[in-house]
Amino acid sequence: MKNQVQLITYVDRLGGGGLKALQALLTEGGALAGLFGGVHLLPFFHPIDGSDAGFDPIDHTLVDPRLGAWPDVRALTQHLDVMGDVIVNHMSSQSPQFLDYAQRGDASPYAGLFLGLDDVFPNGATEADLLAIYRPRPGMPCTVVPLANGDKRLLWTTFTPSQLDINVQHPQGAAYLQGILQTFASNGIGMVRLDAVGYAIKKPGTSCFMLPETFDFIGRFAAQAKALGTEVLVEIHSYYQRQIEIARQVDWVYDFALPPLVLHALFNGTAAPLKRWIAVRPNNALTVLDTHDGIGIIDIGADPADRTGRPGLVPPAELDALVERIHANSGGTSRQATGAAASNLDLYQVNCSFYDALGRNDSAYLLARAIQFFMPGVPQVYYVGLLAGENDMALLAKSGVGRDINRHHYTPQEIHAALQRPVVQALLALIRLRNAHPAFGGQFNVGDTSSASSTGDAADSDSRLVLRWQQGEHFAELQADLRLGTGQVQHSHAAGPPQTLLLGG
Repeated sequence: MKNQVQLITYVDRLGGGGLKALQALLTEGGALAGLFGGVHLLPFFHPIDGSDAGFDPIDHTLVDPRLGAWPDVRALTQHLDVMGDVIVNHMSSQSPQFLDYAQRGDASPYAGLFLGLDDVFPNGATEADLLAIYRPRPGMPCTVVPLANGDKRLLWTTFTPSQLDINVQHPQGAAYLQGILQTFASNGIGMVRLDAVGYAIKKPGTSCFMLPETFDFIGRFAAQAKALGTEVLVEIHSYYQRQIEIARQVDWVYDFALPPLVLHALFNGTAAPLKRWIAVRPNNALTVLDTHDGIGIIDIGADPADRTGRPGLVPPAELDALVERIHANSGGTSRQATGAAASNLDLYQVNCSFYDALGRNDSAYLLARAIQFFMPGVPQVYYVGLLAGENDMALLAKSGVGRDINRHHYTPQEIHAALQRPVVQALLALIRLRNAHPAFGGQFNVGDTSSASSTGDAADSDSRLVLRWQQGEHFAELQADLRLGTGQVQHSHAAGPPQTLLLGG
């Protein structure tokens, strides 16, 4: 994986075209040419417009014809590193495999592919068993499914009734996932993200989330991917200490604690929780501020699975205040997309564009991006965030899906207009600096800000943040005043004295 900024985008929502149009946008002559070392293509397989925006695949090995075909993917990989999603936990109830099973029952060759309640609880599940299961959505983890012969099965549906969980421990489940990996590798995709992998293994008497057996499964899958020359990114929203444990056992993880911690720092004028996280966080991380999902809350909160209440990175009252501040900054629009306000929602996320979460404050937004780019790891920028996008209330009203508030469909004209905005131009300059400056291949440290305090007060010291990269004579340093929400980047320059890039104010 290149140590350069990556783009994460839906193929059809950035310019409204397919794979050829996206390649034209991102490569020589395009408006975004030279900006990214790689691109994460959010689900591009058939269909892209299911009940969960492609995360409920009917055919995981078929490019949606509206976007193009596998030769178009291979063409893009000649210019950029490409990442794709392997949806490990589930597939669509409209998949040919399930339709065959629903028609033929146990006589179907796919009878072992779908996970039934009895597969996990052969002796039956008690109320305590069901309540112990960690849930990303409201309701029970299973759905009653009728078969053509009149029988009924109780199948696992961790996310929605139309997303049927795969029995990844059955030979049919293993073969299904291996087929996806091989298809991706043969078409030049060198990185895969394991979507929803934390829920893939179910075991009686447990939370059925990130078990030791889950790590064993990830290890086996990663070994299969490595044999095909493919790197693996694990996507897990969880308690921060668990994220650290996960990172020790996998290639790459997301730094999902960073987005809410950056908001906390800017809302409260203090870097104290952020600095505590920097001291312990894994460096084999992809840093993000926004993705196709919401802004994580569980990632910095107390451990929901621990009855003793292991504390989070911020106290509960401050976490509640952070959520309310997001709602206030967005003019209440995020509240309409979060919690019980809209369907298909994760309980642990706030649905809002990052730009709106900061009240459309350009200086604060650029400072947040600078913090992201200076953190150890590989930065990913979501397409809406790239264009400092606002909440899409029309799309939310149309779909009723909370996360669609941050999944706008950009026309070419909208992209052109957004690229003229000063905040976007400044963000592009930051991306180019992060990609090209040699200091980011060197050593990272957090500067001591205690001497910067005129009073010696710890709170005054924590209101300042200094992040520095150094490689030989090359350096890049971010200096931030969190109380003012402003900052600057100073960096060495090969052609002369150091240069300063102001982040607004």
